[in-house]
Amino acid sequence: MRTDVVDLRDFYASNLGSVARRMIRRQIKTFWPSTKGARVLGLGFATPYLHSFFEESERVVAAMPSRQGVIQWPSAGPGLTTLVDETELPFEDLTFDRVLLAHGLEQTEALRPMLREIWRVMSGDGRLLVVAPNRRGVWARLERTPFGHGRPYSRRQLSDQLRDAMFTPMGNENALYMPPIKSSLLLSAAPAMERVGRTAFRRFSGVLIMEATKQIYASSGVGQPARRAAITAPVSEARAEGLNAQSRGIDEPS
Repeated sequence: MRTDVVDLRDFYASNLGSVARRMIRRQIKTFWPSTKGARVLGLGFATPYLHSFFEESERVVAAMPSRQGVIQWPSAGPGLTTLVDETELPFEDLTFDRVLLAHGLEQTEALRPMLREIWRVMSGDGRLLVVAPNRRGVWARLERTPFGHGRPYSRRQLSDQLRDAMFTPMGNENALYMPPIKSSLLLSAAPAMERVGRTAFRRFSGVLIMEATKQIYASSGVGQPARRAAITAPVSEARAEGLNAQSRGIDEPS
């Protein structure tokens, strides 16, 4: 059963969720320091991490699974969210250059079909970035946060799932070494704990972050999905410049 979108929103609105967002977003930026001119899709509940890509990307879209629910995002300006069936995404083939999957892999009941749909909508040289709970970390063991729901992964398991869906893992990182405790003292020490954790406790981070590319050469051995009605991403080229200007200050700065 998926975590409800309201619970996800409320978690990231809390002090603990705000700190978790900053720690994870820093690592995401190490993979994608620039998305200039790229088309970016956030799938699952990726909106806490998408703000960084507004100003330079060609377009940014947040797709939220129907079993999770959808909320308005961003809070000001044109809405950039769409409710989707994760096994049948309403986008044309090769639409997106970057796909960020957060609160999606561990929550889905249709893992392989979802990953194959991501493969389909990614461009030939596109990149997928997955944020998933680490099964060795304390965050996956406590249900007080969204990372404690669904199936957590080891690095090997995450890599195997991506390979099975015709992706090639390219690199990985870890984040969230602080315990999921709402203590103001611990939250203020989070940046220091992240530095120490990356040096001494990498296996016990709260989340794994893995980047992958498409295995284009393997596509001939897989049946093509049925044709479906497609919609364009809800940001027109004509409005892109105005949207980027409006989007500044919508979310917290990185």
